Amino acid sequence: MDQMERTRVHLVRHGQVKGYEDIPVNGHTDVELTETGMLQMQHMAERLRLVDMDAVYSSDLKRTVLGARQIGRYHDVPLHSMPELKESYFGDWEGMFLADIRKRYSEELTKREADLLHYQAPGGGESLFDFSKRIMTCFDNLLEEQKGKRIAIVAHGGVNRVILCNALGMDLSQMFRIHQEYGCLNIIDYFPGSTLVRLVNG
Repeated sequence: MDQMERTRVHLVRHGQVKGYEDIPVNGHTDVELTETGMLQMQHMAERLRLVDMDAVYSSDLKRTVLGARQIGRYHDVPLHSMPELKESYFGDWEGMFLADIRKRYSEELTKREADLLHYQAPGGGESLFDFSKRIMTCFDNLLEEQKGKRIAIVAHGGVNRVILCNALGMDLSQMFRIHQEYGCLNIIDYFPGSTLVRLVNG
């Protein structure tokens, strides 16, 4: 495989967020990083410090923008914040804790389990199918724009799982079998006609 034709993606999950211990469903809700979350992003910036980088991307939510800025401190490259890379939108569940959703929306969760790909949370939530289409359309455009280069993307747990499912040839319904810790790193190489996943949840 020609290394000159390789596009390498360093796919990062943002750092720990406030309220993490209660398993928040934040989606588009703009939340702050904890002190640990900031340290995780500083550690990631150090980890990628000596990597040749051509661009750094994030969603437009501050929990990813802050991470992208940390990484960008060591690379004289453009930083792009893109609303298309936001986490899935959860409608009325936005900003709620998982335990509260289980108490108040038990019937809705049963519906979700029965049709994971197409279920939409009350209040105009985004289906997993539509979320995946949004993410992969944006991501495929980035790969085309940055062909043969190295980029970093600081994104969200759901976003990363969609991209990893696609790279691994997994059905989208299996995405929650891939774990994404706060502040983790995934590395994916894209070649003409093939994809190589080098690291997951590192």
